[in-house]
Amino acid sequence: MLQNLLQTLHGALRERLSVIADHQLRDRDPVAHLKKLQDASKVIEECEAALSQSKLDPQLRHYLERRSYDKALVWLVEKLEQYQEHEIKKQESDHSGCH
Repeated sequence: MLQNLLQTLHGALRERLSVIADHQLRDRDPVAHLKKLQDASKVIEECEAALSQSKLDPQLRHYLERRSYDKALVWLVEKLEQYQEHEIKKQESDHSGCH
C-alpha cells in the first residue's frame, strides 16, 4: 500500500516537472498547460493527504511542504529502489527454501 502510494506520488511529481519544462505546450496552449499542471498537482495533494503524518517520512514531508519537488523526486527514487531491492531479496530467500 505505502509503496503503491509512493509510486503514484513519484509519477505525479515527474509529470508535474515534465509539464513545467514543456515550454512548447505552454506557448502553444496555455490553458492546456495549466490544466496539466493542475491535474498533476491534484494527484500530489491527494497523495500527501493519503500519507498520514505517521507514515510520511519527515524529510519527504519537508520537501513536499516546501514544494521542493526535485528533491522529493530524488528521495522517492531512492526509497522505491530500496523497496525493490528488499522485494528481490525476499523473493530470493523464499525461493532458496524450496530446494
